[in-house]
Formats: sequence, C-alpha cells, structure tokens
Amino acid sequence: MRGWLRVVIFIIPFFIFVGISQVLAGLVLGIKLSTRHFTPTTLQSTVLTVFMLMGSISIVAIFRRWIDRESFKSLGFGLKNASKELIAGFVLGVGLITMGFLILLGIHEINYVGTNPDASGLFLSLILFIAVGINEELIFRGYILGNFMLSMNRWVALAVSSVVFSLMHLGNANFDLFSFVCILLAGILLGLPYIYTKSLWLPISLHFSWNFFQGTIFGFNVSGTKEYNLIQQSRTSDTLLNGGKFGFEGSILAVIFLSLAIVGLWFFYSRKEKKEVVAEIVTEEPITI
Repeated sequence: MRGWLRVVIFIIPFFIFVGISQVLAGLVLGIKLSTRHFTPTTLQSTVLTVFMLMGSISIVAIFRRWIDRESFKSLGFGLKNASKELIAGFVLGVGLITMGFLILLGIHEINYVGTNPDASGLFLSLILFIAVGINEELIFRGYILGNFMLSMNRWVALAVSSVVFSLMHLGNANFDLFSFVCILLAGILLGLPYIYTKSLWLPISLHFSWNFFQGTIFGFNVSGTKEYNLIQQSRTSDTLLNGGKFGFEGSILAVIFLSLAIVGLWFFYSRKEKKEVVAEIVTEEPITI
C-alpha cells in the first residue's frame, strides 16, 4: 500500500482513538469536555494530553503491526546517537526561545512582571510538554512524514506534512494566517532532521524545549493556550513582534529564527550526507578485470 494512502486511512481511526482517550481522561478528572468555553487547569491539560498520547501510541502501534507491517521502533526510536540528538534538540529549542525572550524584553515589546515559583506547576508542565512533544512528533513526523516519504520526494513529503501539521492548529485560540506560516515553518524545522536521519529524538527534544521554555519558563502563550508560567510577563500591546495572544509562535521574530534554524540544519545535514556518500565511494573495493 502506498504511503500516502496509509496516512489517509489512518486519519479517521486516529481521531476515534484520540476521542476515546479524551472521554476516558474526562471521566478520570470528573469533567465534561463538551462544556462550552471549557478552560482546563494545568493538571487537567496534563492528564488530557497524557491520555491523548496513550491513544496515539495505541492506534500507531495497530497500524504499524497490521497495515505498515513494520516495527514501532522503526518509526524513529532507534538508540543510535539518541543521547546526542536529544541534547542537540534541547539546546536548539532553548537557544531560540531564550534569544527571542531577551530581544523582546530589550526592545520593550514585553515587560517582566515577576516570578511565580510553584513546584507542582513546574512538574505538571514538564510532563505536559514532554507528552506533547512525543505525541505530535510520533504522529506528524514518525507516521505521517515517514509514510509520505515512501510515496514522494522527501522535500515534497516534508512540505505536505508541515502543511498538515499547521492545519491541525486551526482550532487553537487566536490562530490566524501569520500563525499558520509560523507553525508551518516549525513543522519544516522539526521534520528536517527526520528526512535525513529517520530518527525522532532530535525533533522530540526540540519540540519539548521550545514549548516548555516558551510557555512554562518565559511566560508566553503556547500556540494560543496558556498554562502555568514561572516568569510573569506582560505585553505593551499585541503586535506581530511579540506574537500577541497566540504567543511567540505568532511573532515575526519567531519566523526569522525558525527560517535561520532551517537553513542552518539544512546546511549541516546536507554537508554530512555528502561526506557520507564520498566516504562510501572511497571505501568501495576497486573493480578487478
């Protein structure tokens, strides 16, 4: 079965499993998710996201076993270079968000208000964003991008999967055209290492550190949602420079940083790939006549 067709078939069962997981999470929490204007607490968001992750893992495992006929591990969970990739992704995510925060603070697009130390809030946010990173990378890079690459050129697969990734944020509060572009670029940045390595460790780590430091540490909204914040900040006004209510991911600065990071990663991986090809040619045994 063609890779793109697997993705199409995957969509409806995926939403069914995620829906069931959210119902179960609602029962555990004792809440009605259908309540209009429901705004979850950090604890509720964490439980809902962990249950969603379990639903995603379940449906992906079923498809890998019965449709793809491949192992779950082959999605990108091999242990080779895992620690290096986890560290690289973490450092890249923290670096991008920290620079953005300091620049916006320096040009007075945001203001430092104070801190709100809360061990439970910090811990719950940590679990929340780890679950978000694993869940979204498993689905959008591991399964969707991985299957698209079986049917089309890897660059086309990267572009299409990134569009799908951005469209999945349509329901987020304060999502607009600029936010769409920013999330699209984030999808390209997260997918770029995967098309070269078929490993999910760097994308997961990058996704986690970007979200965790953006929201929990530096106090931005994350894709339109607000959770616990260690640093309390305020905006002089909602502008394209600071991202407004959508968060840093809706800012011009994020678009610039993501674009530069994409170029940097592409340069790194393309050079590495060329060196590996040259090394393979050099190590080939000479043909004897």
